[in-house]
Amino acid sequence: MDTLILDLLDPEEARTPLMAMKDYSDEFKADAVALYESTPGATYKSIAADLGINRATLREWVLRDRERRGVTATAAKPAVQPGAAVPSDAPDERIRQLEARVAELEASERKLATERDILRKAAKYFAGETNW
Repeated sequence: MDTLILDLLDPEEARTPLMAMKDYSDEFKADAVALYESTPGATYKSIAADLGINRATLREWVLRDRERRGVTATAAKPAVQPGAAVPSDAPDERIRQLEARVAELEASERKLATERDILRKAAKYFAGETNW
């Protein structure tokens, strides 16, 4: 692809050399999609960088998974609300805020568990590749 076109799309990706196509396992793809979906406020770019894959590749996996599940893009990932919730004196509002915080913490826990599982699998893989 022409560098000028790449500069227009994403200047950072234009500076990186083109890489050979990699074949990722279905399990790795599913883990990457699960990590993206379970991370509030995550971007394709941030998750892809964490996993060492191309942003467009992750985006394609996520879109395919959503299509397979019949999920629309707007319903797939709830938006993150900026800033912390302001404490309220109304019991109903306080309960709503606490439930939102619990949901946020559960999502964070899922993200960490998924990252841990990916790292464990990678460690097993690389331990098997080492011929000492």
